[in-house]
Amino acid sequence: MKKHGLGKMPNWQRWFTISVLCVCSLSGIAFLLGNEFHISRSLLGDRTVLIMHGVSAAIALIAFGTVLPFHIKAGLKAKKNLISGISQLVFLAVLVITAMLLYYGPEELHEGSEMIHWILGLIFFAIFIFHGIARSSGTSTRASSP
Repeated sequence: MKKHGLGKMPNWQRWFTISVLCVCSLSGIAFLLGNEFHISRSLLGDRTVLIMHGVSAAIALIAFGTVLPFHIKAGLKAKKNLISGISQLVFLAVLVITAMLLYYGPEELHEGSEMIHWILGLIFFAIFIFHGIARSSGTSTRASSP
């Protein structure tokens, strides 16, 4: 069995998490562009895109559950990428809450929940990309040093 560094995810877990979070984020962005900005509304604002976003979000929570016990715990202990890591945790929690409010909440909370969900979703995706790049550049820097 291959040994992994402290908090380093196995390849299957890393790619599963990256893939599902990208599908979730990109489908959310697609729906935002189609539904709110009327860009290719018949394609991007379609209910199918929203379904893809919801299903991938549910799978993303499963991926998050696989990451929580080791990767996050080790990152907190090692104090690495704390700002981007903790930001993702907070944003993800708020995204889940606003998604539940959009689906199950009272009508008067929908507009505010929707706005918060879209803004934090875009920020979350940017932080997610940054977190992955910071991880990659940190790995390559350590690998190249003697």
